[in-house]
Amino acid sequence: MLKFPASERLKSSKQIEALFTEGKSAKSFPLLMRFMPAEVQTHKAAFAVSKRNFKSAVDRNRVKRLMREAYRLEKSQFQKTSARYLILFVYTGKNLPTLNELRLLMVKLLKQLE
Repeated sequence: MLKFPASERLKSSKQIEALFTEGKSAKSFPLLMRFMPAEVQTHKAAFAVSKRNFKSAVDRNRVKRLMREAYRLEKSQFQKTSARYLILFVYTGKNLPTLNELRLLMVKLLKQLE
């Protein structure tokens, strides 16, 4: 099953802060991925969209929903890796993306974790 349960969501502010201080980054414009290996049961992911680029909360939430869906559909490709990661995806573009665009970007970024 392709699910994205609460146990796979990155919610801890300490872990998110550690991602910015110690984590590495990869970019495939307009998607930025911050990641670091961690001692967790499964990969944990979080998604962010800048308020500067999308003034409307409706648009920000839509982009985050699309990123979550793209991750949910593509995460099975890198689940086989033995290392577990904390991952933060940040959308830096100014235009609303499509699901297919995000899926292609997500595949490109997730391959870098292998």
